[in-house]
Amino acid sequence: MQKIIIIPFLIIACFIHAQQPHQASSAEIFQSIKKLDVLGNVLYLAAHPDDENTRFIAYCANEKLFNTGYLSLTRGDGGQNLIGTEIREELGIIRTQELLAARRTDGGQQFFTRANDFGYSKTPDETLEIWDKQKVLSDVVWVIRMFKPDVIVCRFPPDGRGGHGHHTASALLGMEAFEIAADKTKFPEQLQYVETWQAKRIVMNTGRWWNDKISVNDSGVVAENIGAYNAVLGTSYNEMAAKSRSMHKSQGFGSTGSRGELDEFFEHLKGSPAKKSLFEEVDATWNRVINSKNVQLLTKSLISTYQLSNPEKSIPKLLELRKEVLKLKDEFWRKKKINEIDQLIKACAGLFMEAKANSFSATNGDSVEVEFELIARSVDGLKLKRLVNIQNNKLGEIHQKLVTEELNLPLQINKPTTFKRKFLISDLNISQPYWLAKQGTLGTYAVDDQFLIGVPENYPAIFFSVDLELETIELNYGTALVYKQNDPVKGETYRPFVVTPPAFLNIEKPVYVFSNYFEKEVEVLIKSQTNNKTGEVKFSVPKGWTVSPSSVKVDLTKKGEEHRIKVKVAPTKTAENGSFVASITIDDKTYSNSLRVIEYDHIPTQTYMPEAKAQLSFISLNKTGNKVGYVVGAGDLVPEALREIGYEVIELTENDLMPEKLKHFQAIVMGIRALNTIDRADFYMKSLLEYVHNGGNLIVQYNTSHQIKAEKFAPFPLKVGRDRVTDEYSEVRFLQPKHNVLNKPNTLTANDFENWTQERGLYFPSEWDSKFDAILSMNDKNEKPKDSALLIAKYGNGNYIYTGISFFRQLPEGVPGAYRLLVNLISLTHE
Repeated sequence: MQKIIIIPFLIIACFIHAQQPHQASSAEIFQSIKKLDVLGNVLYLAAHPDDENTRFIAYCANEKLFNTGYLSLTRGDGGQNLIGTEIREELGIIRTQELLAARRTDGGQQFFTRANDFGYSKTPDETLEIWDKQKVLSDVVWVIRMFKPDVIVCRFPPDGRGGHGHHTASALLGMEAFEIAADKTKFPEQLQYVETWQAKRIVMNTGRWWNDKISVNDSGVVAENIGAYNAVLGTSYNEMAAKSRSMHKSQGFGSTGSRGELDEFFEHLKGSPAKKSLFEEVDATWNRVINSKNVQLLTKSLISTYQLSNPEKSIPKLLELRKEVLKLKDEFWRKKKINEIDQLIKACAGLFMEAKANSFSATNGDSVEVEFELIARSVDGLKLKRLVNIQNNKLGEIHQKLVTEELNLPLQINKPTTFKRKFLISDLNISQPYWLAKQGTLGTYAVDDQFLIGVPENYPAIFFSVDLELETIELNYGTALVYKQNDPVKGETYRPFVVTPPAFLNIEKPVYVFSNYFEKEVEVLIKSQTNNKTGEVKFSVPKGWTVSPSSVKVDLTKKGEEHRIKVKVAPTKTAENGSFVASITIDDKTYSNSLRVIEYDHIPTQTYMPEAKAQLSFISLNKTGNKVGYVVGAGDLVPEALREIGYEVIELTENDLMPEKLKHFQAIVMGIRALNTIDRADFYMKSLLEYVHNGGNLIVQYNTSHQIKAEKFAPFPLKVGRDRVTDEYSEVRFLQPKHNVLNKPNTLTANDFENWTQERGLYFPSEWDSKFDAILSMNDKNEKPKDSALLIAKYGNGNYIYTGISFFRQLPEGVPGAYRLLVNLISLTHE
């Protein structure tokens, strides 16, 4: 077995997988041919998915034709989700793929560090402490040394005007990394793989929201007009950027394109100050590579002789150029340009290659049938020399299996060559997102492999090295193994091929709440991923709990079959809250993985296999009433949590918003950001406020002040603000300790605000009428008290409640105090 050392950034373009194959148009091919004559790199740096300036990235990648990267320090796990119920790690998976979709749109490349988005932070000091500054700094240095940017552009200022502590920290890290990336005494362990690098300058891309008066007349400021129109591609960079930004659907960032001139401003931070242009003193020509005169002449000839109707006519010159580039001693640019040339040959030849599995998954020990298709639609003379099956044995190390097949098959022009092969899967890790494969800390993912730092997603579990010959020159391409099927509505759809454990164990609910010592039934779904195996399923519970039975034997006779196992779980008087965990032992190996499939039309289907566990919480809980209405907003798991503690929860539609129907509900709860996401929120609120006036309880969960779609969403003046309390351990003070909401049916104490997760709440009202009672006061360290986390107003015969408390985060984690407080809100009676 031969170990192949790989430099990740040179193969990302080849092996990022599972989106539908894109055959470049002749105009796109010409754009790429022009890029052969450009040798420039620019790196954009910020904290989160959606922080990047897609206008600038589109401009640099397509007008300047620079290699343009976006380094997002985090994957956005700590944000909110406007398209579904996924939060935390699953939201990070979505936002990772949204960034990749954005880069496929605007032409940039995507990188990450190990930093985790742990939630909103108000200071860079807190951020850098939680992130473990040296780890994240080393990652930024690594990306700079690998990517070798001529210019680094920070999105945010280093002085805090960007608001979020993560934002400020990204600029501080960028500025420090700018200098130490050139210092061989800093992170010297990297230098066995990369060289030091000094960028020309680092600047800040000034945002209008913190400096609306900026101009080129200001000291240290230059501007770039990024509003140009690209006639070859038929779009302006503003329009391209809008499509790119619209990939951030989980954040509700759909954008409308604009046309015409548009200046972006850049303020000097460090390095050589720019006087007129951001890219001055950057030599982006072949002059930066010694002995490249022949390369320059051939490249310019390729550009001048390109035939729009016959891209294949450029192949002979591309092959000649390839020979010349291989002679260059500059390894960095030699590898980059050879990769560009090879991809251009593939595009000019109309070459399509695909390796399609008969299933989207397999487990170790299984054989996978693969159907290959190759066709050269525009050129004759290509020959398929050999095929090598390569399996990703250790997350960041590629091991070449000794499965090489010599073929020597000629590819006849525009005639498909198809054949099938079977391959054995063995000794592979499961296809878990690499940054989630090990338990990390609050601030950073656990990633030990240097070659995975910066890489946006897993390399394909299995891919094939395809060696072709054209005019005696061997070309090598990689194609990932994928699963493809035809959807009756969507048509051809692709899905990444993944390696799974031999069985999944899906527990029915994420949390089980007990308020007495009676047992509850827990259902576990066993999903077989293999054939003819026997397994023993075991269940473990925290101290002070009982489970019966504690183990069950199952026969896994066929892949895809399912078994439902029901066990009884009960607390005792010594019960400690914790996890119910299911595992299965097969062939002396134990697995504990559930299956989460994340499917949205704008990103490839994602398979996530977290530990098979559910939260067990014993809560002293009294409740009154039974029937609750729920108005779904952006998406949360609050309805499921309410059902778990015995409420009948009805998700309401517009047709339900009539007085005769609403009067039967003890309370109606509005989902998170409902006022931002329901187009007819104005109509909803008229009916819901009438419900309150007639004696109902309406609980409105948090919304953002941007794009509230109801003119009147409260009975009295109320203005949504941006205040939040990010410290989940911050003191909570009772402003009205005798108020019913703090006493009935559950008497709340300071203990109810212990063991919360990520935050107390967000987007608290900034102004409210005197008719509202402020119930709770809280604040982050060194800040003034925030008294509007929970506001209650009597209106007619009922109660209107507005709260920014993050129930949507607390309830799925089984936080006792959050359940008790929400029950009190639902049970609130008019005094």
